[in-house]
Amino acid sequence: MAVAHKKPFQLYLREEQLEALRVLAKKRGASMAELVRQSVDRFLEETPLEEEPLWDLVGIGASGTDDLSERHDVYLMQEEERDNRRFRAFFWAPTP
Repeated sequence: MAVAHKKPFQLYLREEQLEALRVLAKKRGASMAELVRQSVDRFLEETPLEEEPLWDLVGIGASGTDDLSERHDVYLMQEEERDNRRFRAFFWAPTP
C-alpha cells in the first residue's frame, strides 16, 4: 500500500462513539485514526459527490456574467441606478 500524505483534522465524537472506536481499534489491532479514515473512505464511496443533493445548488443562480463574483458590487449599483431611473420616470413623469 502506498503511503499517502495525511493532514491533521480535529473531530469531536460523543463519548459512546469514542469508547466503541477504542474497543474496535484494539480488537482489530489498528489505530483509531485508521478506522476513522477507513470509515470516511467507505462513506465517500457510498455517497458520490455527484449524487449529493447539495451539489444541485451549484450554478442555480448562473447569470452568464463571467466576473460576477469579483464585480458583484458594481453590478448591484448599476441595477440600483436603473431602478432609480425607472422610479423617477414613473412618478415624476409630466402629466398630460
